Amino acid sequence: MLKRARRRLRIHSWGVLAAAGLALALLGLSPASAEETIHLIPDDKADWTPGNVFGFFRASHNYGERFIKVETVPSGAFLDLFYIRSNFQKRYEQTEAPVKIILPQRIDAGPRDAVMIRAFMEGYRQKEASIRVSSKQENLLLELEPLPNMLVAASHVYLAGRSSMAFLTKEALTVRVQNRSDGFGVVLAETAKSEQAGATLAQVTSPHVAGVEAIQLGEDLLVRVETRKAAGEYELRSRQSLDELRDLYVYSVELVPSDGGIEAARKARAALAAIGAAEVSGCAERFDETLRTALDPSALSRALSERGAFTDRYIRAAMKRLGAVSADGRIRMTDGSTFLGSSGLELAAAMSQPGEAKGFLALLRAFVDRVEEPDHRHSTLRGLLAPELPPDQFEAAYDRAESAEKACRA
Repeated sequence: MLKRARRRLRIHSWGVLAAAGLALALLGLSPASAEETIHLIPDDKADWTPGNVFGFFRASHNYGERFIKVETVPSGAFLDLFYIRSNFQKRYEQTEAPVKIILPQRIDAGPRDAVMIRAFMEGYRQKEASIRVSSKQENLLLELEPLPNMLVAASHVYLAGRSSMAFLTKEALTVRVQNRSDGFGVVLAETAKSEQAGATLAQVTSPHVAGVEAIQLGEDLLVRVETRKAAGEYELRSRQSLDELRDLYVYSVELVPSDGGIEAARKARAALAAIGAAEVSGCAERFDETLRTALDPSALSRALSERGAFTDRYIRAAMKRLGAVSADGRIRMTDGSTFLGSSGLELAAAMSQPGEAKGFLALLRAFVDRVEEPDHRHSTLRGLLAPELPPDQFEAAYDRAESAEKACRA
């Protein structure tokens, strides 16, 4: 009985598959085919030539269906299709690979009629191919090459009236900066962007920057920055450097107020001087420890270390202030070592491992709270501590640290 039941089940399954195959056949489809069909046939035929008289000698070739199947590696590339006759474009279509291109019969095409196929995909070089309509070629495979450079990470740092944007790439960059009435654009030649860099840029906001958009224009990456102030209220300064530890090239664009930001710098120094011991001790230590644990240690150390950025002077002054408000004037590290903040030599030693200084993240929070408006405090602190981390991930880490501090105070 069991054998007969299994046999009936197999027969029923085959019947279902056969019915599905018949339905696909009636529709002109095959289970493995997902290609689109594009008709690229000009409205008019080519001029008559003596070859038309003898076309019947190769009837299957001249009068048969003419098509070209185009595939790309990787699949899914965008295709521009041009029908060219006597150096004039007769038809144009745009689609995605794979595609079957239906062409006029060879007898209706001129001897030099051709189809030009241009394939492009984000992160890859464009590739072109041209095929004569009169030829026998019916299949085309375009293998796309990755762009030679990649935007691995991007960061935005704002503090005390100045800001900078940094682009980190695998290879040295060829860059063009374009001034605009509502901001500026940075064109990174022959560069693709990583998902992380794109996600970080899409969420950038600060008192200087209203929004950032990264657009792939062919083989170039355009980063368009919309600023909150008119172009004449700041000047752009750019510099290039090398992140030797990660072997990455860094291109930075700084937005400097036209007045030099002197007043903002004075307020920042006054804000640091006003920070007291209570803001780096007690339950603030719980915030400090929780946030440090949530952030990547190497990324935190890299963000806080001196690297020639405009924030270096504030970070160093903040470390010195930490020593001034700490017990015995000593900066305590997570490994148990201590450094005297009033000693230039020991302060430099503390600055060599800033991410491990206890209370330092809490002090920077207090500093940012004093110099920035509430809407931009978190983004400013993220720029100081984890500029390459997507804002939503930093917010999650900050919320955990703040919750730990509130639990301590309860």
